[in-house]
Amino acid sequence: MGTYTLGAALSGALASALPRSCAPRQRKQKSGAPHPTGARVLRDSVEAGTFEEIFFVPPAKGETDRMLRAARRVLDAGRQLRREARQGSRVLNGVERRLITLTSASVRVFEEILTLARLNRGKVYPSYDHLADATGLGRATVARAIAILEAIGFLIRQRRFKRIEAEGAGPRYEQTSNAYRPMLPKSVQPYLPRWMRPAPLPDDETQRLVEHDQTMTQMHAELTCREWAEATVGGALGKVLARLGSALDRQERESQIDTEPLRISFETNEMMSWPHRPTRST
Repeated sequence: MGTYTLGAALSGALASALPRSCAPRQRKQKSGAPHPTGARVLRDSVEAGTFEEIFFVPPAKGETDRMLRAARRVLDAGRQLRREARQGSRVLNGVERRLITLTSASVRVFEEILTLARLNRGKVYPSYDHLADATGLGRATVARAIAILEAIGFLIRQRRFKRIEAEGAGPRYEQTSNAYRPMLPKSVQPYLPRWMRPAPLPDDETQRLVEHDQTMTQMHAELTCREWAEATVGGALGKVLARLGSALDRQERESQIDTEPLRISFETNEMMSWPHRPTRST
């Protein structure tokens, strides 16, 4: 599972909900290419303070405790899967091969991230050093734990960079701490006890949700690019996307160069096609 990027998420949302003419063009990225500013900024990084409003989500009451219990159960399930695979009684699939990589150190790091999410209303952006000090683990162990949690789906990580003051012309940037969003992936639910799995929805509620999604999809398809950005994204980012959508709408209108022919009224049409129309007497 790769690092979650805000640009990829927004591009995917625009491409799925908007007409093809409104979808933003994808820029081809070069692996290992330096940042346009010349600073040492990791790939897929987003400037701090520009996306956190839609990235962080405050957890519901008791939600972090449920996530932690689920992670511990998945740890036990991964150990059982590993034993069965060694005995040759089970062939692991892709999800199970990721589950067996979960370690107790990974669960401990996940516990600290959940604690920060509960205390800070979902705003989690600790450094590796902070996590190492809080958990008593080494910095390299923390980095491996985050990679494991991200691969399974317990975490969404977004790299960030920030502006710094430096001598010389032009702005300067440097890498800062990542932003994290804890989650409970659906892929691990079959390996949880039955009492920890969410109850299935009634059939009528499922049908209502399907019809609601179809209605919303149809409504979004009828919106202009600017209206779609204003309706789905808020804050500063929504304003930027609204301006971009307005430019796309204007460009699409200007591209329609075929003029509409003049319309002839129904009465004039009838008179022209009437074979025995009266003529003026001389």
